[in-house]
Amino acid sequence: MILYNLAVANGEKNFLKIMKRCLSCGKKQKKLTVFLLFFSRRTQSLHGPSPVTTFGPKACMLKNPKAVMHIQDPASQRLTWNKPPKSVLVIKKIQDVSLLQPFKELCIFLTEKNMIVYVERKVLEDPAIANDESFVAVKKNFCTFREDFDDLSNRVDFIICLGGDGTLLYASSLFQESVPPVMAFHLGSLGFLTPFNFDTYQSQVTQVIEGNAAIILRSRLKVKVVKESREKSKTKDKNLIITNGDDDNSLRKEEYLYVLNEVVVDRGPSSYLSNVDLFLDGHLITTVQGDGVIVSTPTGSTAYAVAAGASMIHPNVPAILITPICPHSLSFRPIVVPAGVELKIMLSREARNNAWVSFDGRKRQEIGHGDSITITTSCFPVPSICFRDPVNDWFESLAQCLHWNVRKKQSHLSSEEEEEF
Repeated sequence: MILYNLAVANGEKNFLKIMKRCLSCGKKQKKLTVFLLFFSRRTQSLHGPSPVTTFGPKACMLKNPKAVMHIQDPASQRLTWNKPPKSVLVIKKIQDVSLLQPFKELCIFLTEKNMIVYVERKVLEDPAIANDESFVAVKKNFCTFREDFDDLSNRVDFIICLGGDGTLLYASSLFQESVPPVMAFHLGSLGFLTPFNFDTYQSQVTQVIEGNAAIILRSRLKVKVVKESREKSKTKDKNLIITNGDDDNSLRKEEYLYVLNEVVVDRGPSSYLSNVDLFLDGHLITTVQGDGVIVSTPTGSTAYAVAAGASMIHPNVPAILITPICPHSLSFRPIVVPAGVELKIMLSREARNNAWVSFDGRKRQEIGHGDSITITTSCFPVPSICFRDPVNDWFESLAQCLHWNVRKKQSHLSSEEEEEF
């Protein structure tokens, strides 16, 4: 009980220091060592990795001196700037005519505020923008980039998305580590992750630049895909390493991806059941037999997972959701596991066909025998700027986008009806 009180009162780091000091005294060394290791493992398993609270080169989350645990009160998560922001990345949904005018208005507004504007090159290649003579002077000041070619790390102070939820997912995919704050305007179809209306964009963007905004940290999944290759290759690709298999020609290619919504493993075009083994911290917990399985973040719980029967989880909850897709079992229900665990998915030996995997609906690829997908919670969340605050924004999205618990209200009993009962 004393050790527990020390942990609560001083926080985990101070508690570990106290424990190490006790160990140096040589008293009950064996028991304390065991307890120290258990405490460290338990804390990591329950809360997951501590999220990085610096976003891009200049943004960070305002520290709350009253916070003791890793998980802050959502109402206390506020954006602040170490230095005034100077650069902004504007992401626009490609080939959407309805977004041309908002895009131009926003870019002109940002340049008038002396902001350095980054825009994807293929956005400016749109004929409607390329042939607009009135927009030529503004375009000359843009900095352009290409996906998978140019590194935007430490160049962009914050991001503005124009479109639907897909623009926020795309913004997340551009940054493998620290992600700048993201401000998303609802100009798409659903808009669950885009709380801002474009009608008042000038005042809203100005507030963000001044550091007057709430943020919500949306956890991401770090995914490692390991693919075995039996073909003899002389390539010097740094991603290819020799495996420990029996075959000397066996090569292994590793790929790392960061996912905001979900990793989906399914049966693809095959008519057979998907048959994959699911491991948690190295232990086989079940074999998924069905159309597939969804591994999602709390943010992704309101996407594909909820359509497959999962619960909706607030993004501040540190968790990973495991949801089967049409399982051939009446008892296989969706589960929630702590954010700190490591999940691994492999094709079962008994599988009749290969599986397919996609990451936030992109980069779909085939998974065969010997391949593996390892999933953990990333230390680099997506700091999404809120319209009001993390709690109100989430429930507003549930009501407006998913019509959560919408029902015609029951009428009250009249005095005569009450007397009958």
